[in-house]
Amino acid sequence: MEKFSERLKELRQEKGLSIQKLAKEVKISSSSLCRWENCQADVKGSQLVILAGYFGVTIDYLMGLEE
Repeated sequence: MEKFSERLKELRQEKGLSIQKLAKEVKISSSSLCRWENCQADVKGSQLVILAGYFGVTIDYLMGLEE
């Protein structure tokens, strides 16, 4: 889960987005995004699909299973 948190934050920052802006764009609560970035909660599969699609990466990449 730690790798997911790192990748999510990295991808968000590369796009120059705040947590609030990303939350609005992907229709996921900002509190959920914040907890994921801080390794305080697990992400659900459906939310992984949304985030991977938004950033144009694979779920495996987001989860740290591939480079």
